Amino acid sequence: MDAHNNAVASISKRLQKFYLQRQPFRVYHGSTNSTRTSEKNSDNTVDTSRLNHVLGVDKATKTALVEPNVSMDSLLDATRSAGLVPLVVMEFPGITVGGGFSGSAGESSSWRHGPFDSTINWIEIVLPNGEVVCASKSEKSDLFWGAASGFGTVGIVTLLEVQLRDAKGFVELTHYHTASFSDVRKKIQDELANPAVEFLDAIVFSPKSAVVCSGRLVNTIPIGSKPRRYLRRQDPWFYLDVQKRAELAKKPVVDYVPLIDYLFRWDRGGFWVARHAYKYFFTPFNRITRYLLDNYMHARVMYHALHKSRLSDTYIIQDVGVPFDDADGFFNWVDQTFNIYPIWLCPLRLRRDTPDAAHGLHANFADPNYPEFMLNFGIWGPGPTDYQKLVHLNRAIEQKVHELGGNKTLYAQAYYTEEEFWKSYDRPAYDDVREKYHASHLPSVYDKVKVDEDAKRKAMEGSRMPVVLRNVRPFQGLYGVYKAWRGGDYILQTKKTSALTVKPSKRDS
Repeated sequence: MDAHNNAVASISKRLQKFYLQRQPFRVYHGSTNSTRTSEKNSDNTVDTSRLNHVLGVDKATKTALVEPNVSMDSLLDATRSAGLVPLVVMEFPGITVGGGFSGSAGESSSWRHGPFDSTINWIEIVLPNGEVVCASKSEKSDLFWGAASGFGTVGIVTLLEVQLRDAKGFVELTHYHTASFSDVRKKIQDELANPAVEFLDAIVFSPKSAVVCSGRLVNTIPIGSKPRRYLRRQDPWFYLDVQKRAELAKKPVVDYVPLIDYLFRWDRGGFWVARHAYKYFFTPFNRITRYLLDNYMHARVMYHALHKSRLSDTYIIQDVGVPFDDADGFFNWVDQTFNIYPIWLCPLRLRRDTPDAAHGLHANFADPNYPEFMLNFGIWGPGPTDYQKLVHLNRAIEQKVHELGGNKTLYAQAYYTEEEFWKSYDRPAYDDVREKYHASHLPSVYDKVKVDEDAKRKAMEGSRMPVVLRNVRPFQGLYGVYKAWRGGDYILQTKKTSALTVKPSKRDS
């Protein structure tokens, strides 16, 4: 805690200096799993990269005290040593606790527990004037919910208490194949009503083929069964394995997946986005090439390469939630407009349980009339080569989701005009929090997530790649791969070390 407190004091002092001048600042986290880059600049940047430790795991209260730059794999290393696991674990090992809290992250257990921010008990946050305060769901709840999904525009979160639950060794995962979108949507709704289900998502491979993946934690597997693995070089990619086996079977397929393999099942291949890299680089896509190129097919490496190459600027990368009543119509529109497959489906419980949550960007989530569940669509794939057409398609998604009363996850680039953006998000509630806690002079969430054409142009001009090759296939992508390789062992799947103290429960002592 001494090292933590010293780091927080340093951040506080730096923010005080900026606040006296009413100067906006940037936060350097050290890494990113967003579509936006994270750059270090000494002039107006606050470096929080040292805040990457698990400070304690309490077995009695089933909580973990965690700094914001702790990655999901490091957090799981710490909690599993105490026999515990977070209620919601984001799908990529490199996603951080702070990023999940500030960015509305959700996964297959979020239909039960809500987004990751709903599983946080309290936060320590340095306000823009340098004041260090704690906020929870019951004390300073306006600040807590204002910072949740706030993308760092209310202050700098420096510590979080994460809720945990008892861990088990395996996820019993049942795959149900369906032959139409309406069938997959109905099956998801049936599983939502099943109290035994703990994890739930689906993959749509085409209008006539989809698989619902429904899971629960178990400690043992039946005699004669073998664990289904997904994290080793020789293992299949999760979505390919599910597609092949579920489509061939005439009945539900049941697997027993080791817990960590399940939680990070999407890491190899980045869901399925990495498949596009094989096509981009004119490389055969088969078991041999996936085996040989495995180091480069993990999310940490892919994000690094995408940022350095700027190829992410040419992709459609959207996560949007729509009410279940409108899901069939939205799917038909996506199918006709984009024809991008597979599509990830994940039910999310977004409605908050208490009026005290009616603050910040998503104050409407606390409205009792707000839908309890949304169906999230993950739409990811190469866009048109014409940039204006790419913008048009992204804007079409945003407008369609707004029309249906849905919600867009803002980790991806936003193409809204400012007026359109604030029609979809609660500006008065968000501004109230920022005014009260001295953050009004900072850029807003809209300023932070909108596509910045000038920044994209400057990044390309600052590249060391020859001008004639910057946007030429495959040289643009090769530059990103080269930068990922130069990133060294950290990029190739090593993890930051976390300091850990495990507090024994009364029974253990």
